[in-house]
Amino acid sequence: MGKPTGFKEFPRQPVPYREPLVRLNDFYEIFTEADEGHLRTQGARCMDCGVPFCQSDSGCPIDNLIPEWNDLVYQGRWREALDRLHKTNNFPEFTGRTCPAPCEGACVLGIIEPAVTIKNIENAIVDRGWAEGWIKPHPPKSRTGKKVAIVGSGPAGLAAAAQLNQAGHQVTVYERADRIGGLLMYGIPNMKLDKGVVERRVNQLREEGVEFVTCAHVGRKEDFPSGHMTQIMAERGCEIRYLDPGELREKHDALLLATGATKPRDLPIPGRELKGIHFAMDFLTRNTKSLLDAHLNNGHYLTAEGKDVIVIGGGDTGADCIGTSLRHGCRSLVNFELLPQPPAERAADNPWPQWPRILRSDYAHSEAAARFGQDPRVYCIMSKEFLDDLQRHVKGIRTVEVEWTNDAGKWVMKERPGSERDWPTQLVLLAMGFLGPEHAVSDMLGLEYDERSNFRAQHGRFATSVEGVFAAGDCRRGQSLVVWAINEGRGAARAIDQYLMGASRLPAPGISLGATLG
Repeated sequence: MGKPTGFKEFPRQPVPYREPLVRLNDFYEIFTEADEGHLRTQGARCMDCGVPFCQSDSGCPIDNLIPEWNDLVYQGRWREALDRLHKTNNFPEFTGRTCPAPCEGACVLGIIEPAVTIKNIENAIVDRGWAEGWIKPHPPKSRTGKKVAIVGSGPAGLAAAAQLNQAGHQVTVYERADRIGGLLMYGIPNMKLDKGVVERRVNQLREEGVEFVTCAHVGRKEDFPSGHMTQIMAERGCEIRYLDPGELREKHDALLLATGATKPRDLPIPGRELKGIHFAMDFLTRNTKSLLDAHLNNGHYLTAEGKDVIVIGGGDTGADCIGTSLRHGCRSLVNFELLPQPPAERAADNPWPQWPRILRSDYAHSEAAARFGQDPRVYCIMSKEFLDDLQRHVKGIRTVEVEWTNDAGKWVMKERPGSERDWPTQLVLLAMGFLGPEHAVSDMLGLEYDERSNFRAQHGRFATSVEGVFAAGDCRRGQSLVVWAINEGRGAARAIDQYLMGASRLPAPGISLGATLG
């Protein structure tokens, strides 16, 4: 694929982000646009490797046909590249922007040289498809008369809706927020995924026949998330409808739960009840909602302006909290990491094609370094107590350093004596991952759970313990990636189609029924 000797001739050159100190002044996307020559050169690096691990079990969860569209970009055949991209991925503009690219971690070239810039090329293909007008609504030619309800409009729910609609079923997606998109809309900041990018794909699905219902809480009124967001939605005129999942099931031929893993991991140490301590997703959601509603002019968000901010926990969510706090104009910023700093290169027990567990600097880390002169992350540190300013608001965190030792193959953590320290802060953001899905809907339906409290449903079948009820995405597999959510949504759509029709022309994740091209 590509130019036979391209991997020897051309170095890896990712498409750069906008300059950190420039992009910190706005919430526009961090990406820049590469010219066609640059992308063709990078596509030329794709080797004729025989076994493309990039699209194997170690690489892309949806089996993207990566060497094929790399080669087509190298040849300048962009529309054909888009066609191949849509064969396996309903939403390449989402993964091209947000996926950590396990495909690049498994790239064969990565054994000896930096991997092909797969993610850049994927994003460029689909962006050109939209710019050229190649992506258009493609309604199914006939309808089956079967109705499917989907609860949750994140990437899993949207992928399932797209596939089931193409199979001819009438699909209705229920979302409790005021906008469609779930994690894509409110969980990922605008600078990493512009919400217009989400809305144009939702509009395409709507024109293809998918029905969307917002402000619809499937479950009991008392289980609706209380607090600030409820007030904001009411002020915006979003009257919440409460729907019984049992009745929803009776009115449809199948029900898919794609509700995500929305129960955040807490930090129950002394002082947790103090004001100024918030879950990361609440911080990010309020910010994006205020940004979309009023360009942050309505005050309906948690501001970091002028504050010493501490983010506890790493990962994408922690980085997004860092990037958002910087854009608010925080006074200082520190990111606590409990684990040791990863190595710069693969360790001996982390061989290719496994995901490389190495030190990475995300967009927000670079922004913090540009703003404050250093990386914001502090490793091997444990929070012990939140400190009170005597007005029931947090004023600091008391921490201790920890040491990790390997005891017969098991990692053991110990506190380092004399390493206690107090850190000033007026805003603490907890970004320590998620424990699983909320159980209000599943309890009402009587679903069984697995040992991690997820909805019990086997991958491939996606059927829960209740007849006609299916589960996909983070609520089934636990907290994961957008690309895995798309895998699950596509797989669940095939399983539901088989349940409804006895057989299915929908593919298992990997090959789509029809491209969304006009």
